[in-house]
Amino acid sequence: MAKPVVALVGRPNVGKSTFFNRLSGERLAIVDDVPGTTRDRLFFESEWNGRVFTVIDTGGIDPTASSRQSPLSVGSADFIQEIRTQAAVAVDEADAVLLLVDAMNGVTPADLEVAQILRRSQKKREDGSFWPPIFLVVNKADNADLRDTAPQFYELGLGDPYPISALHGTGTGDLLDDVVASFPEQVEDEEDNSVKIAIVGKPN
Repeated sequence: MAKPVVALVGRPNVGKSTFFNRLSGERLAIVDDVPGTTRDRLFFESEWNGRVFTVIDTGGIDPTASSRQSPLSVGSADFIQEIRTQAAVAVDEADAVLLLVDAMNGVTPADLEVAQILRRSQKKREDGSFWPPIFLVVNKADNADLRDTAPQFYELGLGDPYPISALHGTGTGDLLDDVVASFPEQVEDEEDNSVKIAIVGKPN
């Protein structure tokens, strides 16, 4: 059975790569203060509550790609459209999308645009629900005061925010509990008990 896929997306410099490294338990993604360090998708197999899944780290979605404003992706200004395409591919493959935002900066116009992009990417299912589910992750909530700012992110229209600290691991357990609970039901491969016969012999 194919493993569920979790895509980490958001504007540049919200801590996606730090969270990716937290989930992997290794320093696989480069973390830098310069926005736009991550350009290509990075993959890692993670596990939580007995469910194994693939995590995809993506480059920051820069909302200024088609405007005259200065790009947010300082380190990847020449690759903005390619990064957006890579992120779109990750979202299209995902069974769950984690939209990361920054508790220290609050809601920004870039966050609003990325949230809108993600809502447009969802597909409506027969039961009326939308797929894939989007989890709103308020990162860099490294203390109680910053965690208390999480309700402002309801403005993005993506449901309950999850305040976490990717750096310290705070709040990640509750988030991952709900993420793995949203995965499609795991179906074990049926054992093939049929009788198998091989016919052998020299030619003719």
